[in-house]
Amino acid sequence: MLVAPARVPATRRLAATLYGYAFLTDLVLLYPLYVLLFADTGLSVGQISSLFVLWAAAGIVLEVPSGVWADAVSRRLLLCLAPLLAAAGFALWVLLPSYPAFAVGFLLWGAGGALRSGALEALVFTELERLGAADRYARLIGRARTAEVLGAVGSGVLAGPAYALGGYLAVGAASVATCLLAAAVAARFPEHRPPPAPALPSVAPVVPLPSAAPDGPGVAPDGPLPGDDEPVWLDSLRLGLGEVRADRRVRAAVLLVAAVTAIWGGLDEYTGLLAADTGMAEVGVPLLLLLVWAGMTVGGLLAPLGERLSHRGYAGLLVFAAAATAAGALLRHPAGFLLLAAAFAAFQLARVLADVRLQARIAGSARATVTSLAGMATDLTVVAFYGGYGLLAGAVGNPAAFAVAVLPYLLVALWLLTGRA
Repeated sequence: MLVAPARVPATRRLAATLYGYAFLTDLVLLYPLYVLLFADTGLSVGQISSLFVLWAAAGIVLEVPSGVWADAVSRRLLLCLAPLLAAAGFALWVLLPSYPAFAVGFLLWGAGGALRSGALEALVFTELERLGAADRYARLIGRARTAEVLGAVGSGVLAGPAYALGGYLAVGAASVATCLLAAAVAARFPEHRPPPAPALPSVAPVVPLPSAAPDGPGVAPDGPLPGDDEPVWLDSLRLGLGEVRADRRVRAAVLLVAAVTAIWGGLDEYTGLLAADTGMAEVGVPLLLLLVWAGMTVGGLLAPLGERLSHRGYAGLLVFAAAATAAGALLRHPAGFLLLAAAFAAFQLARVLADVRLQARIAGSARATVTSLAGMATDLTVVAFYGGYGLLAGAVGNPAAFAVAVLPYLLVALWLLTGRA
């Protein structure tokens, strides 16, 4: 699809805003140091783990309500509020370092992540669709994921010098500053809301509609217009849940996002421990992690090429990623991280393609609500994964746990080959 010349500047502005927002959102200098801050304050490992549970719980509880709010009010507004909540949490951490302050900070940070999740993807796809450039979504969202990785890398590079200059207070101040910049950038997002879609009654028929998805038509609910006496957010919730319930293809895309993202996203948190198990000295562990981040960067940039993959090709991508992860981990050598980098590149690409598939299949106006349902499914799966991985790694060690953890991807690949995804 060609983009009209008059609309090219609008597309470029959207892309630049998206990349800047994604980069600043993850350029948080507290990322590499916050666990040390907690430990230096006197928290035990159990207390730190409880903070992670609070963080995940906040995201799970608020994921769908925030998506409904984004569809009912303003997606751009939520993207502005998200980094402000995180900034408030980081400020609490460094100004009042204590378990209660850390807990409130994680709740705020988790709430901010929930506000951003769903709203960002829905806004970008809707704006591209309005400009006649929906086929560029994979390219833009892939580059945005790369910008997030680069932001995380930047935080790792800058955190040390900032800490040397002013300790945790300087690191916290820099983190708050980048969050404020992210909120300012979010205010530049364009937002043109589509007209409300019809509500879905409990016995409404399903009417086929054309879709941008390459493997078949989408469906959208048909029914009477929502009543004027009902809250707008309730209409958005009903529309989102109704579309997932009525359209098997949308439901499959929601499940695919969770299946592809959750395990890989959980394993990412344990790559540092895996690096230490290779015998690499502590000073060399960050270098191995840089390899993994480089792979993730490449995977995001490959999104436009990845769109050409068939169901069989997508399944093969997941099998390759799982095999490379298992082989790299079981090698128990720093060289294994080259395989791990290739695997994480494939996983990043698969994550972007799963999101592209979901956005292409959503036909109604409750796009953020449906996307948030996928986010909630992912969060729930990740929490279950953390518990299972902890037990498994305690019994067999990190390398073997990595190899076992990726086995479900073989089932996902088989599901794709059946044509039901």
